[in-house]
Amino acid sequence: MDEVNRNRLEEFRQLRQEVRHSEEYLIVGIDIAKDQHHVFFGTATGKTLLRRLVFSNDHEGFRKLLDQTEALRVQHGLKKVVYGMEPTANYHKPLGEYLINLGRTVVLVSGVTVAKNRESLDGRWDKHDVKDSANVADLISQGKCLYYEYPSVELRGLRGLLSLKRRLKKQEQGYRVRIRNHLIAQYFPEMDREYERLGAEGLSIVRWCLPATQMTELDVEPFIERVTSRRITMEKRRRLEEVWEKAAESIGCETVPGVDHEAKVMVEGLKQIREMIKETEDKIEELCEQFPEYHYILTIPGFGPDVSSKVLGAVGDPDRFQNGKQVLKMGGLDLSADRSGKDSDKAIPQISKRGKADLRYALYQAALIASTRNREFMRYYTERLRGRDREKGIQMKMRVKLSAKMLLIAWTLMKKKEAFDPAYLNVD
Repeated sequence: MDEVNRNRLEEFRQLRQEVRHSEEYLIVGIDIAKDQHHVFFGTATGKTLLRRLVFSNDHEGFRKLLDQTEALRVQHGLKKVVYGMEPTANYHKPLGEYLINLGRTVVLVSGVTVAKNRESLDGRWDKHDVKDSANVADLISQGKCLYYEYPSVELRGLRGLLSLKRRLKKQEQGYRVRIRNHLIAQYFPEMDREYERLGAEGLSIVRWCLPATQMTELDVEPFIERVTSRRITMEKRRRLEEVWEKAAESIGCETVPGVDHEAKVMVEGLKQIREMIKETEDKIEELCEQFPEYHYILTIPGFGPDVSSKVLGAVGDPDRFQNGKQVLKMGGLDLSADRSGKDSDKAIPQISKRGKADLRYALYQAALIASTRNREFMRYYTERLRGRDREKGIQMKMRVKLSAKMLLIAWTLMKKKEAFDPAYLNVD
């Protein structure tokens, strides 16, 4: 962590400790929007200084905010100013970056906390921009705010590419589902069992030979030549011959106008998306190589380029976390339970799932691979199962625990800049 961000982090920790009931702070609560932002000015003691200010999302509007803030700070003899906002899409980022570059103190408030605190302002669930900005200021005055992370340009670029890859994967899944559950299910349902095994040839059949009646117009050799563009194995050839034979007795629907165009758009769209995913993954790996921590994370069994890039993007600067509990909360792997009432002793803690779902899935896959292929992890996992193997769902629970431990190990390696050592498995 560089000196600037280290100082910002220390200021934030000090702010949370001293802001409650402090008479030194001017609190600026900002409700973020796309075109115009609404602002509430108040103090930590609950005094309202200016209920409403609206400024545009441009340089002139930002200067208007700073001028009004400075005027109120001087008029009321306040020493410190803290700007707070709820992260709304990406609309808050230009303002946050602008204020941080000017050396201002900026914090975030959680959207969940904002929703729960809104009703406490006047006992009603009434949402509008003026109240939301006051709500943000009220949370900051209670110290219920989050550190506004402003990482390096490389890390921001990595997170952007990871977000892009996640969206491309969703589009890929959409194409796959459309092809299989719409085109194949209607026009050649007998091929469904073989579709995934056929790979590229399966897509070629959808592109050129749907509905199945088109296959019956070709002999087997011309059919195979049409759907293949490379040399194939004897096993693949046998599968294609079976598909051709099934086409003659297919129960698929008769062709309708436009189905050939739909098949073309779906198949070519899927291929294009997959090419973009491959290019994005190459760019992610190229960017990850610039981080020394990336190579240490890769030494963990089960951590390949995909999992390592997601962990690196999520953790970012390891020094911003004071302890392992904060790391687990970031990933939504912290335990929580409802322990109130007569049955509090029987409550079973579960992971909160409040953090990054994509990160949890990647870590679980890494735990699954490590617990079945790596000797040290197999021993660790087996020891945790000993005597509990008959419990329902215990294997999944133990792998979730193992994924949490792997996240802590990755954070530790990033902090210490060390390669993986099996001894970390025995550290609580």
